[in-house]
Amino acid sequence: MSTLALDREVVGVSPYVLSLSRQGTKRDAKPIINFSLGKLSVEIIASSDSLWAFVRRKGRGGIALRVAYLAGEFECTELKGKKGEAARLKLRSALGVHAISFVSGSSGSEGFERLRVTVRLTPVARMVIPFMPRDLYPLDAKDDPLGARGVVEAGQRGLNSGLLYLHIKEPSFGSVLYFQNLTAMNDYYQATKTKPDGAVGGEWPELGYLIPTPPQSGTPPTDALEGGVEITLSDALLVFDEDVPSNERISALRFLQMLGLVYRIIDKPTVDFHDWVERAERTLRDLDRAPEATSEHYGHRYIHPYTNAEYPDIMVQMSIVEAVHDWGKWCGEPHPLKAEFMAGLEKFYDPKLKSLRRYLPNVGDDKDADAVDSWYLYHPMMNLGVLALDGDEAARDLLMKSIDFGIKAAHHFKYKWPVQYKITDFSIITETAEADGRGQTDVGGIYAWVMLQAYELTDDEKFLNEARAAIDAAVGLGFNINYQANLTAWGAVACMRLWRLTNERTYLEQSYVYLASFLHNTEIWESRIELAVHYRNFLGVTCLQDAPYMAVYEVFDSFAAFERYLDDAGTDVDPTVRMLIVEFCKYALDSAWYYYPDALPPEVLSPTQRETNGHIDRKLSFPLEDLYADGQPAGQVGQEVYGAGAAFIFATRAFHHVDGAPFRLYCDHIGPQIQSSGDGSLSIVLEGDEACVTRIALLRLKRRKLGTFDLKTASGASIEADETTPDRVSFVVPANGRYLLSWH
Repeated sequence: MSTLALDREVVGVSPYVLSLSRQGTKRDAKPIINFSLGKLSVEIIASSDSLWAFVRRKGRGGIALRVAYLAGEFECTELKGKKGEAARLKLRSALGVHAISFVSGSSGSEGFERLRVTVRLTPVARMVIPFMPRDLYPLDAKDDPLGARGVVEAGQRGLNSGLLYLHIKEPSFGSVLYFQNLTAMNDYYQATKTKPDGAVGGEWPELGYLIPTPPQSGTPPTDALEGGVEITLSDALLVFDEDVPSNERISALRFLQMLGLVYRIIDKPTVDFHDWVERAERTLRDLDRAPEATSEHYGHRYIHPYTNAEYPDIMVQMSIVEAVHDWGKWCGEPHPLKAEFMAGLEKFYDPKLKSLRRYLPNVGDDKDADAVDSWYLYHPMMNLGVLALDGDEAARDLLMKSIDFGIKAAHHFKYKWPVQYKITDFSIITETAEADGRGQTDVGGIYAWVMLQAYELTDDEKFLNEARAAIDAAVGLGFNINYQANLTAWGAVACMRLWRLTNERTYLEQSYVYLASFLHNTEIWESRIELAVHYRNFLGVTCLQDAPYMAVYEVFDSFAAFERYLDDAGTDVDPTVRMLIVEFCKYALDSAWYYYPDALPPEVLSPTQRETNGHIDRKLSFPLEDLYADGQPAGQVGQEVYGAGAAFIFATRAFHHVDGAPFRLYCDHIGPQIQSSGDGSLSIVLEGDEACVTRIALLRLKRRKLGTFDLKTASGASIEADETTPDRVSFVVPANGRYLLSWH
């Protein structure tokens, strides 16, 4: 027997790869159906135990998609396709009946081809599935997976989107985005008590979706699919690009464009209205009155990070101060809590180091007073910068006398920060994260934004040069740039501002690298696993690159960052990128509501929290830190007082005052252009995507009546309200267009 030589980059292969390799090189299987896909050809082939789709670019290789694994002989029947389908097949086997749909298409503007393959199974009996092989294999020109060379640039992380982004370089097939619509498989996960944690991935050349199955042992679980009940096993969307990008900036933009094409196709959940203004008012009362929210030190009030737990720290204090500041601007006058919480900020300042410290001088012995996470040094500076740019001289003074130390730290670490260090001598406590062996890779992004704030305040070129140096130092990280989601978002903002200031297009393109890494870590699916049926996770973002949960702080801080990104971007940002940002912000307004314990049934809440993080009080309007796509109990980490700023950020961005009107205008589209004519009418311009929708609502003000309304498109067509009550009239409209609202 001869031994097959493998490429040295291939660590080993499974029997399924060897079987496909032999089948491909022999070419003895008969095609069932052929159809064209733009410049590609698709051939549906039956092997001894599987149905395959071979997608080829003539003379340049391709991919093999295992459409269905039958584990034995089967019969295949071609059916009449439904509207939009390239093919429809029915397979009969010992397992039952598979119904398979192929839908093809293209994107003219970007030149992509797309293929959607949906597989549904009706089991012949109650069925336990112990294992099914992966489904995606790159091929060389001879249909051999062992001859293809390439790289996987991004794969699924935890319970984030089930995607894979790869480039087949030899032969020069191009790039592929593989996306599993995990929403479609909820019934399967519920029936088998499994979850798609890291389900899309693999080792070259065996890639794709590994259908979650119960762990196998001497006595494996027996949670079964019901006999006679159709269930979706796979809903794969593949987007093809004939080019392999030459650098990370082009690769990031192509990824975002391909992801946007998938996003437009998949079904998306509806977005509900939530009264964030009322939530903000309750939050203010609880911040002021609840003893669990604050404590007194040195004659000043400081905020507890969690309910009646943990020591005050500068990041927490400034996060709430900045959010309350935004609320005051929206209301037309400062809220008293802003001044009260600012009064004690100087106690965080160390005049010897000339830096802000994380903790107050009287922090307990159970804390290392000198320890600081790298991002913690800069996030409070950023919020001081917001206040300073709005004319707050005290904030400006504290920022400017702290900023040189921040630059000193950046220089010491050569713009590549560790996870944690001692602020006194920069000695490293924790250099890298266990998950990926990297430090806080996106700190340079928020550092650059702080420098640009300082540049705007002072016109000092040194700050502009620092921002450039930090962004330049992160070049090459690609999809690994994300450490913490909100920091990555602020990095994108810094890139966009640098482009506006320098007119160097490289910075605009580099912003796409940050955005691609950010969206790689979102959950573009809606889970109904276990307790997740009680909240929303669609387009939720996991807080860290290895975190098992979504966190509200990262959600609303990213929301605020993206508002600034779009403000600076104007019409120059790629339209698909704009759409994805707008959609993230829209869904944040809905999903963030469910972090509040009073919005969840009591049985959803974790009975215990981390040892030092206090407890959950459903009466307090402070959000939980953690929600889980796999339906684990919510709030295991704790209830964030430091996340209380969410209500102020969402209220001040989504709710708009209209002079002289009996209502307040709500719009879940970030940054609408609203112009009032002053005669009982106004125009609303939305710059989203025509494939998406936006909710516009009119909310009755106290002691006023709504009256009658008319909402029209720019062409004069009236739009019917989808909901009408004495207190609210609501419309759902396409997310791109100009609308005219009049009232009497």
